[in-house]
Amino acid sequence: MTDVEKLKRELKILNQDHNWDELLTTTTKDILKELLPDLEVIIAPKQSDVKEKSKICPFPNHQLESEENCTLEQLERYRNIGLEEISKSRVGVLVLAGGEGSRLGVSYPKGTHNIGLPSQKSLFQLQAERIKKIEELANGGSIPWYIMTSDFTKTATETFFNSNDFFGIKRENVVFFNQGSLPVLDVNKRLVVENNQLMFAPDGNGGIFKALSNGLILEHMLARGVKHLYVYSVDNVLVKVCDPIFIGYCIDKRADCGAKTVRKFNPKEKIGVFCTIDCKIHVAEYSEIDYADADLHDDQGNLVFNAGNICNHYFTIEFLKEIVSNNKEVLKSHLVRTKTGGFKMEKFIFDAFKLSQNFVAWEVPRYKEFSALKNCDDIGTDCATTSKNDLYYLHKTYVEKAGGIVIGNVVEISPLVSYAGENLEKRVKDIEFQTPLYLN
Repeated sequence: MTDVEKLKRELKILNQDHNWDELLTTTTKDILKELLPDLEVIIAPKQSDVKEKSKICPFPNHQLESEENCTLEQLERYRNIGLEEISKSRVGVLVLAGGEGSRLGVSYPKGTHNIGLPSQKSLFQLQAERIKKIEELANGGSIPWYIMTSDFTKTATETFFNSNDFFGIKRENVVFFNQGSLPVLDVNKRLVVENNQLMFAPDGNGGIFKALSNGLILEHMLARGVKHLYVYSVDNVLVKVCDPIFIGYCIDKRADCGAKTVRKFNPKEKIGVFCTIDCKIHVAEYSEIDYADADLHDDQGNLVFNAGNICNHYFTIEFLKEIVSNNKEVLKSHLVRTKTGGFKMEKFIFDAFKLSQNFVAWEVPRYKEFSALKNCDDIGTDCATTSKNDLYYLHKTYVEKAGGIVIGNVVEISPLVSYAGENLEKRVKDIEFQTPLYLN
């Protein structure tokens, strides 16, 4: 039996009975051979795969610290450690920006989206200006910004940056690279074929590892002297890009991986939670935890599975280099339901955490750092309106903490003025402001 005949037979067993005689080009054949193990797990899971859910345990408390429980001295110490590494150009930033904006109801990359702030700034511009401000606060150093796009966002993203003169960031500090793609499945979990071609979508935020191994991005980081990488998702309007406190905390704890968390609102909130499976770090999606487990409370009334994942991560370059150099295939494919009722195959970045030798988590107040932009305004949650209002609320607290008086709720502070509420007193103390207020 030839390799092609064997592949066709294995695909037929998995209910993938397309016209493979026409579809199996050399490229398609190689893709499908690589995907067969993932397709088998997704379409015909073994009993051992199903039982894995029962082994989920809460995230260990000794590997987590909370910003709200730290003293000002501790926070300042972590911040100074982070700023020192930034000042020595040892910190890079990577944004996960390859996903399509279909749930948001737009046909362009999310990072280019304008949510309607007084400044009319896009997510990319807000993030660029936060990077510039951190360089200023560090009194030196240069932060390379790696932007992971996909076949679906690459051209539009690069065009957007070029047309906006890279938002004032040096061109040599912005590096674009592409993640890969994985096939799309229909409602019956059959590979989708259109015009005699397999249909693909971006391979998820876990595509970062294969993209690093396929391209020259890791080599670029090493050549730049980067030792620490701050990774985040593009669709969070409150993201503290290159947060020196978080970076300093991870460095102080000698972690090879780290992640920010927020406390879940309630057991049904659609957010993954950090946990352990067989003593290894995992993130369980909300659909992977039985409701009985999700609703467990401790003696203080807190949810046991409470450490929500907001896709803000820290990696040492050594950890990334080990994964890439050893060509470790650490990520399984997950099925993600699409708006049409079918499925995308995606890899998740957090599946690499189980390889960590020293993983730590940093709990932050949700109102300061997490407001996701996932949906169109019609949904009413995780949309442009909620993102905008969350930023207004946070920035109003900054002004009031600095001694200003605000009449109304619409407040925006440019990142070029203040990264996280610092150094505002001279501009706002004892002054009454009517909103809308935009400090620029």
